Amino acid sequence: MPRYRALVAYDGTAYVGFQRQRPGHITIQGELERVISQLAQHPTTIIGAGRTDSGVHALGQTICFDMDWRHSSQALENAINVNLPADIAVYQLSHAAPTFHPRYDARRRAYRYVIYNEPVRQPLLRHYSWHVKRPLDVEAMNEAAALLPGVQDFATFGQPPQGNNTVRELFTAFWQREEPLLVFTIEANAFLYRMVRSIVGSLKAVGEGRWRVTDFQEALAAADRSRCAAVAPPQGLTLASVTYTE
Repeated sequence: MPRYRALVAYDGTAYVGFQRQRPGHITIQGELERVISQLAQHPTTIIGAGRTDSGVHALGQTICFDMDWRHSSQALENAINVNLPADIAVYQLSHAAPTFHPRYDARRRAYRYVIYNEPVRQPLLRHYSWHVKRPLDVEAMNEAAALLPGVQDFATFGQPPQGNNTVRELFTAFWQREEPLLVFTIEANAFLYRMVRSIVGSLKAVGEGRWRVTDFQEALAAADRSRCAAVAPPQGLTLASVTYTE
């Protein structure tokens, strides 16, 4: 059957993550498969580039699936979106090579994490940011973040989804102040389980002054999960993009 690929954006607030789980748990993959299977008139499996956690969002999740469809790709995209819930949307749907695999063919993945750094909470941002009351030292956080790029062992900040390899290549990691928000951008060839949220939690400790930059450096070098600070909550995290060689 022809293979299709598409980008998916979603608000992960109401879902227990991307990956399909046991009955009774609503997931992004489950909703996509429900709709696409209805259109295909038989069970259809989708494959995603990444398995985002409960409450995590996406702007550029990449998926693929195999399906016989007699109409245009645009018509298929429209049909999927009409039937999806309002917090999930498919776009840029097109034909793909039969061997295309969203996860294995990916070369880079980029995430954004948002901190709302004000004394009083902002209710409209509660599902899309981490509210941190104490003022954060962004310069110190960036000094620590500058230690991350390169090929190194990130065992302190996560666990591998498969096997035991905790070495990853990280391309960029930096904070920007977008008042009243602090936005962290991080890109790597792949990530460990909860790696971004673990890094953010430890950088926040630097920003609060509870950790020095040298403490962060020593924790990273230790390659010891117990050296990580408290993990940041999921709602501030968004899968921004996935990059392929083409």
